[in-house]
Amino acid sequence: MTALTADEAKALFPDEVVTVARTRLVTVPGVTGQVALITLDNGHDHTRPSTFGPQSLVSLNAAFDEAVAASPAAIAVTGKPFVFAVGADLTAVEHASRREQALAIGQLGHDVFRRFTESTTPTFAFVNGAVLGGGLELALSCHYRTLASNAAAIALPEVFLGLFPGWGGTQLLPNLIGAHDAVTVIFENSLNQNRMLKPAQALDLGIADVLLDSADYLEQSLRWLASVVRGDVTPTRREIDRGEAWDAAVARARAIVDARTKGAAPGALKALELLELARADDLDAGYAAETEALADVVMSDELRAGLYSFNLVQKRAKRPAGAPDKSLARKVTKVGVVGAGLMASQMALLFARRLEVPVVLTDVDQARVDKGVGYVHGEVDKLLAKRRVSPDQANRLKALVTGSLDKAAFADADFVIEAVFEDLAVKREVFAEVEEFVSPEAVLATNTSSLSITDLAAGLKHPERVVGFHFFNPVAVMPLLEIVRAERTDDATLATAFAVGKQLKKSSVLVKDAPAFVVNRLLTRFMGEVVKSVDEGTPFEVADKATEPLGLPMSPLVLLQLVGAPVALHVAETMHGAFPDRFGVSENMKAFVAAGKNAVWQWDSTGKQTVDPEVQALWRFGDAPLTGDEVKARALEALAEEIRLMLDEGVVAEAQDIDLCLILGAGWPFWLGGITPYLDRTGISEKVTGRRFLAPGVASVPA
Repeated sequence: MTALTADEAKALFPDEVVTVARTRLVTVPGVTGQVALITLDNGHDHTRPSTFGPQSLVSLNAAFDEAVAASPAAIAVTGKPFVFAVGADLTAVEHASRREQALAIGQLGHDVFRRFTESTTPTFAFVNGAVLGGGLELALSCHYRTLASNAAAIALPEVFLGLFPGWGGTQLLPNLIGAHDAVTVIFENSLNQNRMLKPAQALDLGIADVLLDSADYLEQSLRWLASVVRGDVTPTRREIDRGEAWDAAVARARAIVDARTKGAAPGALKALELLELARADDLDAGYAAETEALADVVMSDELRAGLYSFNLVQKRAKRPAGAPDKSLARKVTKVGVVGAGLMASQMALLFARRLEVPVVLTDVDQARVDKGVGYVHGEVDKLLAKRRVSPDQANRLKALVTGSLDKAAFADADFVIEAVFEDLAVKREVFAEVEEFVSPEAVLATNTSSLSITDLAAGLKHPERVVGFHFFNPVAVMPLLEIVRAERTDDATLATAFAVGKQLKKSSVLVKDAPAFVVNRLLTRFMGEVVKSVDEGTPFEVADKATEPLGLPMSPLVLLQLVGAPVALHVAETMHGAFPDRFGVSENMKAFVAAGKNAVWQWDSTGKQTVDPEVQALWRFGDAPLTGDEVKARALEALAEEIRLMLDEGVVAEAQDIDLCLILGAGWPFWLGGITPYLDRTGISEKVTGRRFLAPGVASVPA
């Protein structure tokens, strides 16, 4: 019996895109009696996958009733083409404004899915495509699972969002595949940029019982079902170690959560508790705990910030604010890259892979050109070794990327991007030279991280075709592109830049031509406050750990090492030139770079972290140390001030774009919502700027 009627479900979430479950009876050779096949379909194509809101769960429950009434030999559930189901409808979660509503959603999912587990008739999940979150929990609730060999996405991503698998996942998965492997799926993959499983991996883990080809997947699944029902096939199940192995798995999960979230994500902490509870393999106790925990987390601002982040990445990033009409974009049939260093070579490979057009690299001497092209070819060989490209694809990619010393090679290029030394005069000279060879319509893009695009375009015959196209490192991994409109950039150039960004599978944000744009401006201000506190006498250890409670992907001084101290110093000097009252240049950082140092920290063979003695010796400390809380407050208040100024300057359209940039360009956690929801809920926004960045109820629990 479900917790909600159809009318109650509709009242809970009236705007739900309902996934309808339909039951039909099919005759399967070798099976006495019929098989009840339930198909999940929300009426849209695969671009809008099926999800479970309250009405969808009530529909599935009714379909199960219909199946049981037919007294079938087996009950199977499958999805529409290419999609099984991708989990809970998160919009329904966002609509929950009272704890009892969240409880009802959790209870309903358990009530319906558990019927598949406790059925006396064998139940099968035919996982024909993408299966995430609650979709995978439905599959786990069945007795047996087949999986299509081309299923595109398999995961329990909830912890990544600030939630946890709340419809049985924390209890069923470790008791099916063992606690160690469950930790990989629930915690490690989820907190590692939401890594997905491939079908073969799901089979090896024991999540799926059999992997079947996609061409006649449903027919093969029914034949396999028949072999199980007849007793010809008995899928093996793992022996589950509930002793030391479970202890070790819980310890591993806790270490992952501590390292990735620093205790800042309530969903991950609840998942840890539920994993420990699953050891008893008591569904009554486990499901009751999941439901209560789900209600707690759903009513937390951290989860609402996570859902806000999810919507930014899934929706706003796909429709960039302020982007011109895409019909204005020009076709790009060849790309030029000025420079053949590491960044330029990474870009060349990405352009070749995604656009599948010729890409030519240039540099000042043949050795550098050869090194750049060699890097690309080497990376293609790695892709081939990993079977991510076929031999034919590898050969084509290598043929597409060539090098030249002569910029006349750009004559027929439609899009030329420079990635040379971060110096305005050098970049101006490069573009002036390139302009002599390319057509007046060819886009000239710059990967500068901090320089003015308007200044860079000054003096060109066609400054209107210059645009900022700022990648983040590593180019292939980081999803953000800051697309920068200079004072004279025209709509056709901008539209072409956005079209290319989309082809590159990047999320593009339109940015005004302002110093250091968005990510580097904010990170420079943030790190600048931390370094300033060290200059004043705060120990390195205290300053670097001060921001741990935020759960950032890395501490400020580790980030400094990743970015590179010379680069960070250069950006700091650029920002100081633009805004000397807010951005300082540390004399200690100058000495640090001059000494050839790049890292404050060093690690021994055991992983113990200590300050490099040479760095400790060269640093000149003041006599006004701060506490960790004071460092954190100073850094966050500086961020709040800078964000308000950027919004007032029109650097981006809205605070949502700031958050999107920090999530996609700096890896800031979903449960922070980027940053502005955190600044709002802690009161820092109003303290510093006199107002919130977001309206109450946006990225927070509705009042």
